[in-house]
Amino acid sequence: MSDRINSLKAMLADDPTNSFARYGLAMEYTKSGDLETAVSEFRSLLSADPNYAAGYFHAGQTLERMGNVDEARDMYQRGIEVTHRTGDAHTRSELQAALDLLPI
Repeated sequence: MSDRINSLKAMLADDPTNSFARYGLAMEYTKSGDLETAVSEFRSLLSADPNYAAGYFHAGQTLERMGNVDEARDMYQRGIEVTHRTGDAHTRSELQAALDLLPI
C-alpha cells in the first residue's frame, strides 16, 4: 500500500468526516487500479457530503473504467443535479460532457 494511501487513512482515522481526505483516498485507489475500493470510497464520500461535486465526476469516470455505464450515467446525472443546486457551473459542464460521451 502506498504512503499516500496510508497517510490519507490516518487522516480519516482522526477525522472520518474529512471530505478532502476521503476524496483523495478514492483518487489514490483509482490511480492504483483498485477500482472497486475507489468506488466504495467515492460512495462513502458522497453519502457523507452529497454536495462534493467533483466526487460525482470521478466516481462516474471510475465506474466507466469498470464497464458500469448505467451506474456512471446515474452518477453523472446526480452530480449535475447537485451542481444546479450549488451553482457550480464548471463541474456541471464537465459532468454534462462526460454524460454526453456515454453510449446510449
